[in-house]
Amino acid sequence: MSLNRREMLRLGAAGAGSVMLSSAASPATLPALVFRAPPLPAAPIAQPTAPAGVDPQLFARAKAALDSRPWIRDRNSIGIVDFSLPSRDPRFHLVDLLSGRVDSHLVAHGRGSDPDHSGFVERFSNGFGSYATSNGAYTTGDYYQGKYGLSMKVHGLDWSNNNAESRAIVIHNAWYAEPEMIPEHGKLGRSEGCFAFSQASQWQVMNRLAGGRLIYADKLSNSAAA
Repeated sequence: MSLNRREMLRLGAAGAGSVMLSSAASPATLPALVFRAPPLPAAPIAQPTAPAGVDPQLFARAKAALDSRPWIRDRNSIGIVDFSLPSRDPRFHLVDLLSGRVDSHLVAHGRGSDPDHSGFVERFSNGFGSYATSNGAYTTGDYYQGKYGLSMKVHGLDWSNNNAESRAIVIHNAWYAEPEMIPEHGKLGRSEGCFAFSQASQWQVMNRLAGGRLIYADKLSNSAAA
């Protein structure tokens, strides 16, 4: 059947309209395209930067000991004792964590840790009657008047030093920890496990670390615990 010109125009217009309707509806029927940026690589975990003069590994351990104990209120200063060093070297580091300042002091170790009196810590012990130095984390305690005058108690926080208070391990001064011992003997004398200082150093240590601040003492190489 043949179509006249008017019918062809009418059918063409209708077809165009249906195409337009179809085109207008198609965006609504297509799935939305969502652009997702590729994941960023994980940022490396920042390692604590050790202040000058402090062994970086020992500082990292001391900082971890502090960070794992959020109940320690005063966190601006810590004491770090590097028993890898001999007693003739200033090895008790007072570290200001805000400024990075370090003040280092001579400190004696226990005679049970150095039976040959070599000047080096050979072993640690937490045992009663060992007269040895113990490694681990401590907090400072109360002042008291003792054999060496005004002294300060410490509390051991680890299995390796948790007998410190019962063993009467404290901070005190002693004649054998005065700096004059070094030129004469090449080393300090030995304590019974206490942190023994010169009188001048003891005052500085107690002043900076009073109030339950942290002390971390350890030896990174060739150490043994008993």
